[in-house]
Amino acid sequence: MDWRAFEISLALAFWTLAVLVPLSTLIARALAWRRFPGRGLVEALVALPLVLPPTVLGFYLLESFSADSLLGGFYQSVTGELLAFSFQGLLLASVIFNLPFAVQPIQRSFEAIQPNIREAAWVSGLSNWSTFWRIELPLAWPGFVSALALTFAHTLGEFGVVLMVGGNIAGETRTAAIAIYDRVQAFDNAAAAQMSAVLLLLSIVAISVVNLTARRQRRSRG
Repeated sequence: MDWRAFEISLALAFWTLAVLVPLSTLIARALAWRRFPGRGLVEALVALPLVLPPTVLGFYLLESFSADSLLGGFYQSVTGELLAFSFQGLLLASVIFNLPFAVQPIQRSFEAIQPNIREAAWVSGLSNWSTFWRIELPLAWPGFVSALALTFAHTLGEFGVVLMVGGNIAGETRTAAIAIYDRVQAFDNAAAAQMSAVLLLLSIVAISVVNLTARRQRRSRG
């Protein structure tokens, strides 16, 4: 059992959520309630990782993170390190390929809030910020729970983008999914089975959380 690979996977999932939840909240709220030019394009770009093959997405991210690119070159000039094949690059890639798994559930929850509820809060004297914290977030919590569970599970299981962007560096970018692949390549099926069972259990828990949240939301509406 490669516990270090699991530690990296869990760290990647934690930091992905730390970055993605506030970012997704801003994007989802804007898409739910605002009408602006290019809104359809923004929604398409957010959903793109769902339909784009992971190796294709990984290739473009790898090119963007290379030292010859604008982003990768800037990062190297500031830190003196490569963005590609690093945990930081892996984190940035994780935020991008998990975007639809976080944005879409939160967006649907915001869309389910009736406009007159927000208007009543404003009439009662609440500011936009107070309305967001005291009215919108409590009503949209099912979307946040789903976003957390889906993003966490998807981060742990992602293989193609992680391998393309992070490579297979032990102790730095080798995640649990890549460690399983390594064990299979080495014909160590017993170790691969153990690690696969852990990921399977975590995935079942994540799906159960999403389903239970959805049922509870339907009951509350009913």
